[in-house]
Amino acid sequence: MDLSSVPLPPGAFTIGKKFGFEAGHRLPGLASEHKCSRQHGHSYEVEVILTAPQLEEPGFVTDFGALAPFKEFLDTDLDHRNLHEILPFEPTSERLAQFLAGWFIHNLQPKIHGRLVAVLVRETASSWARFDVEEQ
Repeated sequence: MDLSSVPLPPGAFTIGKKFGFEAGHRLPGLASEHKCSRQHGHSYEVEVILTAPQLEEPGFVTDFGALAPFKEFLDTDLDHRNLHEILPFEPTSERLAQFLAGWFIHNLQPKIHGRLVAVLVRETASSWARFDVEEQ
């Protein structure tokens, strides 16, 4: 088979990259008998999802290495911290995903080729929250 004869369909390209950090928090807005009102911690997994209609040479939505500043932010500002003490909101996974999307758009988006589509925050293997960025 001549592989050059395979037609390439139109569409958009999407990539994802996972990062991790460890942090504690509590949700003081909950009733005292709710387990999440007490101090506890998570091994957070954060995934950023980016898209582009065309690829940047040599064939990337965004070079994964260009996302290193996001990892540096997680490591420097959030890793091994009490999130309820440093963030200006009650640190649910939903709000954390929105906050991380905002940080990414403000600090990294102007410097890279791809556009942020969503940020997914996973607290455990079975629970996650996702914030989808509206296209601008």
